[in-house]
Amino acid sequence: MDRRSILLAATALLAAGGIGFTAARLTNGSNQAAEGSEEEHGEEHGEAGFVPLKPGEAAAAGITVTTIEAGAGSEVLLAGRVTSAPDAQSNVGAPLAGTVSQVHVAPGSRVSVGTPIATLRSADGASARASLDASAAAAEAARSAAARERRLFDAGVAARQDWETARAASLKAEADLRAARAQTAALGSPGSSGVTVVRSPIAGTVTRVVVAAGSVTAQGAEIANIIDPARAELVFDVPPASLGLVRVGAAIKAQRPDGQPIEGIVTAIAPGVAGGNGTVRARPSGEVPPVGSVISARLAVTGGGAITVPSEAVQTVDGVPSVFIAEAGGFRARPVMTGMTGAGRTEIKRGLSGNERIAGAGAFLLKAELAKGEAEHED
Repeated sequence: MDRRSILLAATALLAAGGIGFTAARLTNGSNQAAEGSEEEHGEEHGEAGFVPLKPGEAAAAGITVTTIEAGAGSEVLLAGRVTSAPDAQSNVGAPLAGTVSQVHVAPGSRVSVGTPIATLRSADGASARASLDASAAAAEAARSAAARERRLFDAGVAARQDWETARAASLKAEADLRAARAQTAALGSPGSSGVTVVRSPIAGTVTRVVVAAGSVTAQGAEIANIIDPARAELVFDVPPASLGLVRVGAAIKAQRPDGQPIEGIVTAIAPGVAGGNGTVRARPSGEVPPVGSVISARLAVTGGGAITVPSEAVQTVDGVPSVFIAEAGGFRARPVMTGMTGAGRTEIKRGLSGNERIAGAGAFLLKAELAKGEAEHED
């Protein structure tokens, strides 16, 4: 059995499995190929990288011949997810240690800026408020003393040094008061009894509450998590080789889990650690799926005039990416250097001029036939 017969017989097996080749076409091709002699068989394998095949036989085997395209650029296929924008999520923590006396929200509650989340009662809060009150009283007394010394100095009764000393004490008391106010504000502005109301810093939806009434919480421990679902962003993992092609402001086309499109604009690019994947963040336009949804995207990258071929046309021959060039009487494998891959097409950086006609669908059959022919030639 010669090369053409082997190829067409393999195609017949694919047809039997439901691939779609017709029995009549394969039978005719096989009968024609069976007329070759052993001498012709030897000639077919005499030229390395060449698979002799007539156009009619190629079509019967399901091998299509296609042209090369030169596009305005290329696309990168990316896997991604929907996340909250950095400023659209808040882990609300306890400003001070204490006992939870009341919880005001539950998961799913909508909150605005300043909405009460929980009420705490804390000894530290009471102590901080007492210090603030003491500082306020000391500052008031120091101001009065400084004012009195100034009047006495102006009247010629008190020495200038006494007035300056009183004035310095007043300034120090004012500084202590400002520090006490800042400390109290950082602790949630507790009342004199140590009661502090923890409020939401952002508007959004409560996703979880991790405390209950009567529980004791440490300073800084999480009380609740709040997310603003309206302020989401798209995050994609990008291979290092493709990261340099992405530009801030580039358009990105994503796809929702239900197949609906999402358009966005790249807002940030972060390189990976130790050669790992980088991260691309994009601001979506329009409605987006819930946070946590898995999405995919096509990112338009630079590279105008790039030569692209169907990805199925690229086959590995002798460990090298190759395409099969259509020639008179058959197909010849030609090594190429590939680039970006996306949307079912592969960029060819080197090896093709753009004028060739190549094998597209069914190119894997040529690869298999070439490998078999070389094995028979070695035998």
